[in-house]
Parts: sequence; C-alpha cells; structure tokens
Amino acid sequence: MSHFQLALLLGMTVALGPLALDAYLPAFPEIASDYDVSLADVGLSLSAYVATLGLAQLVGGPLSDRYGRKLILFIGLTVFAVAAVMVAQAGSLSDLVGWRVLQGMGGAFCAVSVPAIVRDQVGGQEAARLFGLIGLIMFIAPAAAPSLGALMLAMGDWHWIFVLLAGYAFFLAVVLQFALFPRLKPRPPAVTPVKTLVTNYLLVLRHKTTMRFVGIQVLCFSTMMLFITHASFIYQEWFGLSNSAFSILFAANIGLMAVLNLINRPLLRRFSSVVLLRVQVILQCLALVGLVLVVFFHGPLWAVVAFIIAAVGCQGGIVPNNMANALEFFPHLGGTAAAMLGASQFTLAGTVSALSTTFAGDSLMPIVVSMLACSVGAVLLALGAPAAVAREKSLEQGEPAAA
Repeated sequence: MSHFQLALLLGMTVALGPLALDAYLPAFPEIASDYDVSLADVGLSLSAYVATLGLAQLVGGPLSDRYGRKLILFIGLTVFAVAAVMVAQAGSLSDLVGWRVLQGMGGAFCAVSVPAIVRDQVGGQEAARLFGLIGLIMFIAPAAAPSLGALMLAMGDWHWIFVLLAGYAFFLAVVLQFALFPRLKPRPPAVTPVKTLVTNYLLVLRHKTTMRFVGIQVLCFSTMMLFITHASFIYQEWFGLSNSAFSILFAANIGLMAVLNLINRPLLRRFSSVVLLRVQVILQCLALVGLVLVVFFHGPLWAVVAFIIAAVGCQGGIVPNNMANALEFFPHLGGTAAAMLGASQFTLAGTVSALSTTFAGDSLMPIVVSMLACSVGAVLLALGAPAAVAREKSLEQGEPAAA
C-alpha cells in the first residue's frame, strides 16, 4: 500500500474525532435553548467527550497491542455509532452528556488505533511525514464540520448532526474492512497480562524524552481546546456572528493548519522534526501574546480572528512532528505509547477546558490568558527537547532511559 493510500484511509478514520468535536459547535445556542441551560453548560458535553476520549485510550491502546488493531478499531466504531444515535434522542442535557461519554469511549478506541498502525508500518522521519500527510487529509473534517452542522441546522435541527456522525462511523467500518486491513503488513499480537501491562506503561512513563513530548502535546492541545470550547461564545455571543460566519472563521483555522502541514513535509528533508517542532511551538506562543494584547486593548474583530487563526493553525506543524517523536522509542508497544499520548492529551486538555467554563465568565481575557499560559509551558518543554531524537536509545529494548 502506498503512503498516500494509507494516509487517506487513516486520515478518514482519525477525522471521526474532530467531526464529533466540531460538528455540533454551531448548534450550541439551539441545544442551550432546547434544554433551557447556558452555553457553558452545553460546553460540558464537549469537555466530557474529550476527557473520556483520553481516559479510554489507556484501555484501548494495550488491547490493540494484544488483540490487534482491527478488532479494537471496529469495536470503537460500533460503540461510537450507537452512542451517536442515542445522543440524537437525548431528552435532557444530562442524558446528552452521558451518551457523549459513551461516544468518547468508542472514539478513543478508534483514535488510539491510528498512530499505532502508523508505528507498525514506519518510524523516524518517515513516520513524521506520514503523520503529516494523515493530518493534511483529516483537516478536511474539522474544516467542514461546523459547515455540516450549520447545514443540518438549516435542514432540520441539531439532532440530525449526530445521526450524520453515526452514518459516517458505519461508512468507515465498510471502507476499512475492504480497503485497509487486507493490505496491511500483519503483526503478531502481543501478550499483555496485567503485570506486563503495568510494566509497559511504566516504561513509557519513565522515558523522560517521551514524556517531554507528551507534555508538549498536552499543552498545545489544551491551547486549541480552550478555543474550541469557547468558540461559540467568542464568535456568536461576544461578536454576534451568524452560524455561517462562525463556520467560515472556524474553517480558516483548519486552512492554515493544512498550509503549515504542507510546508512541514518538504522541510523534514532538511531539518529534524524536533527543530521544526520547537520553531512552531514558539510561533504559536508569539501569536497568543498578540491575541492577549489585542483583547486587553479591546481590539477589533479582525485582529482577534487573525491571532486566533495563527495560533490554532500552528497545530498543523506541531502535531505530526510531536507524535512521531513521542512514539519513536516504542516500535513494539505502539498502542501503549499512543494510548499514553492520547490519554494525557485528551484527559488533561478536557479537564483544562472544563475548568475554564467555571472561571471564564462573560469575558474574553481569562480565555486568552489561559491559552497563553498553556503555550508558554509548551515552549519551555520544547526548548529542552533533544535535537536528534532518533539517535537516542529505546527503553522498550531494555536500554537506559533518555535524559
């Protein structure tokens, strides 16, 4: 299978998460009205989904190492689709949040399988390029998601958004069954009893360089999650934009992600992925410094939009470089390492976004300052990252931990 074909199929799969995350953002006001709750209360359904999406990966990753990527991925798709249908029928916000938690569990099993499959096939700079291509393809989903949501709202109501998500999960199952798994290199399942499972997670936790990249992923993703959680408030309530305008501005973030992702691929032939990661984390932080200043001085909408797009767009280069480096040391425990990365990313970012709904109030400043604080932490970790990750030894092979 060519890298493009593999990236296309895996990109379609990993796009399931962004679709479930972003498609119903334009519907927040309608959901709040239906259940007679605030936008912040509706935001809890997003935080609950993201947190579960992270925690459940701790289970899904080792299971995929033991029982194979295909079984765990298909279980995830099934659970995700069933939960999406139930969300569409939820009679209260508490019911909606509960089914979103189950949907997050299904999404976690899907999410953790994709980087593990990549690590099964390639490593090093090649993995970074493949992650970049996957990211480029999957950017279509978050770019289109709010527009799809707005279209569903125009045709009916917000319930149809989740019916659409269920249909996409079913479509993925059919495509992966016939186009992906028959063409992958087979890998023998690993035996992971409880003792070995704990040991494997300890191997990842004790690897200082890997955990540094996990920290970068958590903080950069938290920056983006803070924006996503409050996007409806920022654009629709604070600035009073329509659903269509909100969808266009949200898609602009993804557009810059795609551009930076495209630029990152040829740069990987001249620079190490660690160096590129460091530069893009710093650029994201500078964009957020600009955003805080604009908000502090009550700047215009276009300036706020410009800095948000610049900051969020940097994820297009940060994610593929960081994921390749974080998984580099564990070629035979790709599921476990991916689970640690994904669980940390989604759980901690989900917690940060949930907490932000309690202190943000009716002001932009707490939101943008929180985004900047996360970005500063990521810069500090990135500045200390080794310049040549691929040369370091892997703990999975029983060698000393990286400094």
